[in-house]
Amino acid sequence: MQQDDSVTDGELPFWRRKSLAEMSDAEWESLCDRCGRCCLVKLEDEDTAATYFTDVGCRLLDGQSCRCRDYAHRSEKVDDCVRLTAKVVHEIKWLPPTCAYRLLDEGKELYWWHPLVSGDPDTVHQARISVRGRVRDSEDDVPDETLEDRIVDWPATWPKGSRRKTQP
Repeated sequence: MQQDDSVTDGELPFWRRKSLAEMSDAEWESLCDRCGRCCLVKLEDEDTAATYFTDVGCRLLDGQSCRCRDYAHRSEKVDDCVRLTAKVVHEIKWLPPTCAYRLLDEGKELYWWHPLVSGDPDTVHQARISVRGRVRDSEDDVPDETLEDRIVDWPATWPKGSRRKTQP
């Protein structure tokens, strides 16, 4: 079911009316499309500060649902888990280009596949935004010295057709 993303009960939806800093916790959490891209293991080039994604997931990432297996305790279980806040979104250069937090921080719109727009949590998978079927291993199963061999470029790109404003 395609939701009208321009008007909700006679007014603009919260993500168009409010800044990231003004959102309630529930609104903030609902911006996450559950793609799992930010939960991929990333490598940083120490010389250039460039970030490279791998096809290896965080130990808590469920590669099928693209959700954290222990979201409430993720920071205690994963040392380098980053907690996104309105204050740090613009500082995190590795956020995928499809990320709702990044898009809204940059003054852009959410796309047709975002669950808040489509009304369907599966559209993020249908549009091939999510990591479903692309995460080959968990970080617990991959030696650090082999991570360079696991670098992929798709998490930093837009899948074909996903940039349309409406569902194809």
